[in-house]
Amino acid sequence: MQQLAQFARTVATAVAGFFQALWRRTAPMRASLRTLPAWKRIAVWSGAGVLAVVLLLAGAAAVVWPGLPDLDRLTDYNPKQPLRVYTEDGQLLAEFGAERRSYLPLDRIPKTMQQALLAVEDASFYEHQGVSFTGIFRAALANLFSSRSQGASTITQQLARDLYLTKKKLYTRKFVEILLAFKIESQLSKDKILEVYMNQIYLGQRAYGFEAAAHAYYGKPLKELSIGETAMLAGLPQNPYYANPIMNLPRAQRRQAVVLQRMVDVGMITPAQAQQARDEPVRLRSAQEQRLPYGQYAAEMVRQVVHAQYGDEAYSRGLRVTTTLRMDDQVAAYKALRRTLMDYERRKAWRGPEGEVDLPEGMDAQDQDTAIAQALNEHPDNDDLRAAVVTQVAANRLQATLADGEDIEIKGDGLRSVQSALSAKAKPELRIHRGAIVRVLRGNPTKEFPKGAWAVTQSPEAEGALVSVEPDSGKILALVGGFDFNRNQFNHATQAWRQPGSSFKPFIYSAAMENGASPATLVDDAPISVGDWSPRNSDGNFDGPMTLRQALAKSKNMVTIRVLEQLTPARGRAWAGKFGLDVDKQPENLTLALGSGSVTPLQMASAYSVFANGGYLLKPLLVTKIVDAQNQVLFEAEPEKLTDERRAISERNAFITGSLLREVAIRGTAYRASQSLKRYDLYGKTGTTNDAVDAWFAGFQRRVATVVWIGYDQPRSLGASETGGGVALPAWIDYMAVALRDIKPSEIEPPKDGGLVQEEGPYGPDWVYSEFAGDAGLKTIGPMPPPLPASDAASGAVPGAPGASGVPPSWWMGGERSGGQ
Repeated sequence: MQQLAQFARTVATAVAGFFQALWRRTAPMRASLRTLPAWKRIAVWSGAGVLAVVLLLAGAAAVVWPGLPDLDRLTDYNPKQPLRVYTEDGQLLAEFGAERRSYLPLDRIPKTMQQALLAVEDASFYEHQGVSFTGIFRAALANLFSSRSQGASTITQQLARDLYLTKKKLYTRKFVEILLAFKIESQLSKDKILEVYMNQIYLGQRAYGFEAAAHAYYGKPLKELSIGETAMLAGLPQNPYYANPIMNLPRAQRRQAVVLQRMVDVGMITPAQAQQARDEPVRLRSAQEQRLPYGQYAAEMVRQVVHAQYGDEAYSRGLRVTTTLRMDDQVAAYKALRRTLMDYERRKAWRGPEGEVDLPEGMDAQDQDTAIAQALNEHPDNDDLRAAVVTQVAANRLQATLADGEDIEIKGDGLRSVQSALSAKAKPELRIHRGAIVRVLRGNPTKEFPKGAWAVTQSPEAEGALVSVEPDSGKILALVGGFDFNRNQFNHATQAWRQPGSSFKPFIYSAAMENGASPATLVDDAPISVGDWSPRNSDGNFDGPMTLRQALAKSKNMVTIRVLEQLTPARGRAWAGKFGLDVDKQPENLTLALGSGSVTPLQMASAYSVFANGGYLLKPLLVTKIVDAQNQVLFEAEPEKLTDERRAISERNAFITGSLLREVAIRGTAYRASQSLKRYDLYGKTGTTNDAVDAWFAGFQRRVATVVWIGYDQPRSLGASETGGGVALPAWIDYMAVALRDIKPSEIEPPKDGGLVQEEGPYGPDWVYSEFAGDAGLKTIGPMPPPLPASDAASGAVPGAPGASGVPPSWWMGGERSGGQ
């Protein structure tokens, strides 16, 4: 475009030089004209002037025309389109690229939109040949009497300028623009010109074309817009930067009124319809909605993969990527993790306002609104976690203003966590005063507060992750890598290597089953010391001999250590590797039993899927298809199948270990899972590391495996009373309530090909490998307390009195519920 403009200026200079030379050579003829009467001189000079202008324009056109650019960009129109990421059910998850554009053929653009645009921009579009001379004449007259210049560009001229020329207001540019318009009209049909224009023109908010603008401003396609919304978009081409409804709603509404009047003038709508459109409430898509926050971590994973393959072209080729994510599940995962983290934050001490703005008493209302708006620009809302400026404080209530200007009142329970900060005696860094910037959250609707009561809270410092996988395919159904992507782009679901704690224990138990143990095998829950290492149970109690089924349900550390001691740490590490865990990141010592190695939440979701699908390790799958703007398939992936090549453990091992995990979810440390969801086909294990640095819940239903992790980026304790069952499990329950909504209960059945038998154990029949039945298997692991004297046995004393365990046992028969790991 710059070269073309330079060429036009060169031509103009050459033509000017030609006429200067001509002026000098015609000096004698001009001298003779002075002898003619005045009216003849005027007529001659007028005619000569018109002829000169015509010759000038014709000559300039003849010179410039061959240098006009080819119209390949129009005849083979291939606009920049962003990289878009979609869920499995076809919903937009994210888009990447400088230009938002969704190309629509003209026959798919609603007639109402086409007619509204033409009514206000170029009513005679289908009559002129690219240039409206009446429009030029009208604009010229208007410009003579106005300080503001008025344009007269047709749709074709605007398209020529947008694609080939600069937007600077120069006469040379205007001349070339007119010639380009004629050339475009000579090679393209009117419908094609209008189609390209309606997909090419910039309309504000990074939206190019009217379909993209409809999504940017209203969050819906063109075909769903009302008359008022259509008129709003039709008014944008004149000034998309400063007169769009998000940047300046009053100015946009004035332009909308102009469009509606033009639609009335050309007979598109009636005056009554126009008035109804003016009165229609404006429902714009909020800035938060435009962020599409629900799947940002997963979308970033996709972006990195696609960019690695296609480079920077990925952002302009119009690539569409289909993922395995399901939008309902993804939204549920996002909300569940955020809710859990905010609930946890309410249990922490108040850290003080996150900022302040000077609001002197008696301040003018308009000045106050301006000050609040400017302050909140630096503290944007975080989805439902809103920023507010406190305007009035009392002992039992406060008033505040939100970024959208809404005034809210907070009282009662909404002030419980900050009650002491309302006092004038509070520490300065903690005190809530007029001008303090705080975070507020709206609760669920109640009778007293139909829209929900507001509460003061604070942004969570802790982070988390939630990953959900389909066990039979490896498809990732939902993935959330943190509280807020815009605050912290680190993806905790895939990048956070954390200690799994007791959620690692099922892998040790699974290995034990292969080595002669069964759920009924007895192990003494007694103290252990290895050198200077003296581990303890999370509840501080030692309960004596118990079965492996009971021990896992109560998450007994001593039992798991003894099982690993029998198994050996080397074999325990190797067995964990069968589940896709990184063997090199697991220690080769007895601390392995307590989950002292490192795993990621995504690894754990895949590992637990092995128990759910009958013993197969499948690679997690996120991207299933990539197509370009022409709908050509560039990449396609099918989920892995449950084949022998993918088998990690036997079906019978998966079944028995799964039955232990079901006990945890029904009567053990995770009993709230089955209690809350009111279903008993759930399996899982809580996990809490030393000092509660990491909190986990890993679990599954036959069709969905989900893992939740909670912790701090810089590892520190979540709190002495915090556990996986108290912090991570609530998010798992909230998510699974949605994910399992349409899935019928179905427990995992024992394998049909045999290999298992049931035999009587200490507390009834239980499963065991057929080759380990009778005396062939391990009835006990490790040292056991000495048998009771006959007199004690006759009196009904329980085995395991003070002896090897050192404490009186408290036999757990399956009815006691224990919070903890």
